[in-house]
Amino acid sequence: MQKSLHLRNILELNLAMLLISTSGALGRYIDMPVPVIIGFRALMAGVLLFIFCKWQGNSFRTSSKDRPTIILSGILMGLHWITYFYSLKLSNVAIGMLSIFTYPVITALLEPLLLKTKFQKVHLLLALLVLLGIYFLVPDLDFSNSYTKAVILGIISALCYALRNIIMKTKVGDYNGSVLMWYQLVIVSMFLLPFLFIMDSSGIKDQWLPTLTLALLTTAIGHTLFLASFKRFSITTASIISSVQPVYGIIIGIIFLGEVPVLSTIIGGILILTSVVIESVRTYK
Repeated sequence: MQKSLHLRNILELNLAMLLISTSGALGRYIDMPVPVIIGFRALMAGVLLFIFCKWQGNSFRTSSKDRPTIILSGILMGLHWITYFYSLKLSNVAIGMLSIFTYPVITALLEPLLLKTKFQKVHLLLALLVLLGIYFLVPDLDFSNSYTKAVILGIISALCYALRNIIMKTKVGDYNGSVLMWYQLVIVSMFLLPFLFIMDSSGIKDQWLPTLTLALLTTAIGHTLFLASFKRFSITTASIISSVQPVYGIIIGIIFLGEVPVLSTIIGGILILTSVVIESVRTYK
């Protein structure tokens, strides 16, 4: 019974990664300013999650002592999305997605410091294996081209994401994951709402379907499943297993955008998948 439950948890986490990985192709495909894309994404996903939470009968009540943490997590989530999507616009699905996957390394270093958990050398070794995979996937760095800027933005995005995941780890046991995600979407929406009027948002008339897909599959369902996984895995374990996400994203990019990876990308993907399998087997045992 316990083995089948663990397998289900692993499969749910991988489903979350598959859904979240659609962000790469969608971020490249949707032709609107980045703050406008993220603003509509947060608004649509927020409405969908609110309806879902009401249907489930979830309580939206939060403790006053937890609100600063929830607000901070929402700000970090918004910064993560914006820097990530700018990274996508400056490069391609592979570079954009893989540059943010320095976040398992950042998480492995920060989690013991911030949550006072025991430092596990195996996590650092697996995170370094992921980093080695990313080394093969990212082309030669030249600080004068857009790809280098994309990688830098991706690393900033990774830092925001790692911090958001770590601070949310302290709250997922007290609140429903969908409710926590909804609050973050509300915060992102509030900050980006002015940009929907300042910047050109007329493109939503022609691109409402991919934007809705981004809001529903990637955000409302994918991120909620990922947030729920924090109850069953450590942040570092969830982060390392989620390293399969760029592999999914690159495959989706091949199918829908025709962005075919080179041999080095395939080598990097194999290294990343290896770390995912090792960590899955380790947590299973």
